Amino acid sequence: MKQNEMDKAGDAASEVLCVRVAQLRKQHKMTLDQLAATSGVSRSMLSQIERGQANPTLAVTFRIAQAFGISIGELVDVPGNNPSIEVVHGDDPKNLFRSDDDCHIRTLSPMHMEKNVEFYELRLGPNASLASAPHFEGTRELLTITQGNAQVTSGEDVCKLTTGDSAHYRADMDHIISNTGKKPLVAYLVVTYKA
Repeated sequence: MKQNEMDKAGDAASEVLCVRVAQLRKQHKMTLDQLAATSGVSRSMLSQIERGQANPTLAVTFRIAQAFGISIGELVDVPGNNPSIEVVHGDDPKNLFRSDDDCHIRTLSPMHMEKNVEFYELRLGPNASLASAPHFEGTRELLTITQGNAQVTSGEDVCKLTTGDSAHYRADMDHIISNTGKKPLVAYLVVTYKA
C-alpha cells in the first residue's frame, strides 16, 4: 500500500472513531467526565478524539472500547458491518472459566458482553460448592437448575432448588451455590450488572 493510501485509510479510521465514541457515549448517557473516569483516558483527550483532533494510540483506543464493553474492532467498525450471529464454540478452551474435580464453569456469552451480562454453564460435583465474594453493587444472579439439587445462599437467605427451579438473588454480597445431591449438579447461571 502506498503512503497516500495508508494516510487515507488512517483518516477514514479516525473519522469512524470520532463519530463512534461520541455516538456510544450518548447511547450510554455518559458525560465526557464519566467516560474519562470509566476508561482512564483524560477528558481533554476524549474531547479531542470526538472532534477528530487526536489520533489515539492503540492502548487509548483499547481503554475506550473496554469502557463501552466492546472490542477495538467493534469500536472502529461501522455499525451494521458486523455479522448478525456471533458463535461461542463449546470446544474453545478460552471459554472455560474453571475446570477441576469439583467445579466446571464454561462461558456461554461472548467475552465482550461481560460488562453487561454474563452467561455460564455450571457443573458441580456431589457435595461441592461455589462460594463467591460480593460482586459490584447491584449485581444479581439468576440460577436455573437443569439436573440435580442445589442450595443457594445469599447473605443470610437460603433456598433449596431442584431440577427445573430457578432462583434470582443478590450477588453484591457473599453468596454460595452448593450441590446438595449425590449426583452432579448442572445449572445455567446469568449474572447481570446494574446499569
